[in-house]
Amino acid sequence: MRFLAGFCAGLALLGASTAASALDQVRFGTNWLAEAEHGGFYQAVADGTYEKYGLAVEIVQGGPQAANQALLMADKIQFYMQGNLIGSFSAVEQGVPVVEVAAIFQKDPQVIIAHPDQGIETFEDLAKLPTIFLGKDLFATGFQWMKANFDGFRDEQYKPYAFNPAPFLADKQSAQQGYITSEPFAIEQQGGFKPKLFLMADAGFDTYSTMIETKADYLAANPDIVKRFVEASIIGWYNYLYGDNAEANGLIKQANPEMTDEQIEFTIAKMKEYGLIESGIALEKGIGCMTDEGVKGFYDKMVAAGVVKADLDISKVYTTEFVCNGLGMDLRK
Repeated sequence: MRFLAGFCAGLALLGASTAASALDQVRFGTNWLAEAEHGGFYQAVADGTYEKYGLAVEIVQGGPQAANQALLMADKIQFYMQGNLIGSFSAVEQGVPVVEVAAIFQKDPQVIIAHPDQGIETFEDLAKLPTIFLGKDLFATGFQWMKANFDGFRDEQYKPYAFNPAPFLADKQSAQQGYITSEPFAIEQQGGFKPKLFLMADAGFDTYSTMIETKADYLAANPDIVKRFVEASIIGWYNYLYGDNAEANGLIKQANPEMTDEQIEFTIAKMKEYGLIESGIALEKGIGCMTDEGVKGFYDKMVAAGVVKADLDISKVYTTEFVCNGLGMDLRK
């Protein structure tokens, strides 16, 4: 009997091992610490969606010291979370062989934040302020677009943003950059007021964001894995926004212990309020959708602003093959 029990136990372990090995192993690197802006990916892990699609997915958390895009190029991860299309255009210019296969955010969360009661009511009004705190990347890209498209913005307004709201809070005649899903919450908590928010996407800085990026050779060799990862991620996002996301939020807080329930709640509310994930074409054809017109339109704006070179073959860096098919829209409530 002991032999039979041991034999059966061995078969059970073998079966479990075989089932696990049958799943395709995938590592996905985010571009920041775990947060609700990554919620759909954690949801697909938590509720078994990736497993249903035949994938064993490990999320590799980004952060200040992380180099997840370098890990992608070294084949240590299979997918990377690209911030926006400017990174994609840079890849074309530098000959980096990557491809964007889905755009989870229709709008970049980048926002310019101002004090209330300072006469700043429109995006254009921000040009009146003597100081705008910006990171060097946004100064080199988004601010150049602002100067090219609105009167009054000037380099003299720029002061370096050290990802600390204290200088902004101390100067009512200033503005600062941020993610609409994050920094406004910290400002409300520390400053005790609701700031004025000006989403750059709604002013015309209409890049896709939170894109799923992979290497061109990986896509060519594994189109089925790419398809399943994109589709499972899309389902994960619908379930995160409209289903029970408690377990996914638990994974986020486990990976990033500084994350709070209040911040997560704020982020989800802002993602919905501003249509970061569901707006435009995504309302018609589903989360993750991107179009040739959308990519080309933003590229032309960046060329006009002097941010990227003209005559780049941007068709090399994205594909719409795996998106815009309405997948998961039935889960929307």
